[in-house]
Amino acid sequence: MASRGYDMTPTMYSPDGRIYQVEYAIETVKRGTLAIGVLSKEGVIMAVEEKPRTLQTPNVTQKIFQVDYHIGVAAAGYIPDARVQVDNARFFSQGNRMTYDESVEVATVAKHLADQAHQFTQYGGVRPNGVSMIIAGIDQKGESIYVTDPSGTYVQFAAVAIGAGSDEVNEFLEKHYNEDMSLDDAASLAIAAINLKAETKEGINHIKMAKITSKEKVFEKVSESDLQKYSQNASKFAQ
Repeated sequence: MASRGYDMTPTMYSPDGRIYQVEYAIETVKRGTLAIGVLSKEGVIMAVEEKPRTLQTPNVTQKIFQVDYHIGVAAAGYIPDARVQVDNARFFSQGNRMTYDESVEVATVAKHLADQAHQFTQYGGVRPNGVSMIIAGIDQKGESIYVTDPSGTYVQFAAVAIGAGSDEVNEFLEKHYNEDMSLDDAASLAIAAINLKAETKEGINHIKMAKITSKEKVFEKVSESDLQKYSQNASKFAQ
């Protein structure tokens, strides 16, 4: 194997300039279920594919998190790693509010999480976080969406998908996304994007969603009744 001996630690480059532990972590993300972030002129949408178990409590999601009043996170990959990073982001956000008496910017949280992820590629005895996260929110500069990955990279997007089948879904988003679309249309687009690769393409039981509106600037979960409405409108984005 080309990686033999060079994938035992994230601090060692292979002869061809690769860090295999980071590549393995990125592969973990590609095996996770889809997470979608869509920006609109009225706010931001975060949606995930989440298959509930028969006796699981409804209306509870394991893959969408609130960081601050105005910031949310959708994750794909190894979710326990996401929980740890989200707790870190919450602590960082609260510290910013206590120190500067103002809410933290979305880009600042994204950079902080990317810095934390990068640190885990620099020390022995640790492994890279096997999760990518969509950080979405509204601050003084307006609506924004960022994506972090296990290497410590963070990039801003208008619409993006992470997880299994994300390459095809991102092509779908590039085709149908419009920067002037309403929040309702953005939600419908997110559902259509998830259904593109989902095993279950009908109903809403496999989809969880949250939104932050430009008017309220507060993270809130999307109700089942609203999800049903968005799902009915998703057909207009069919390929």
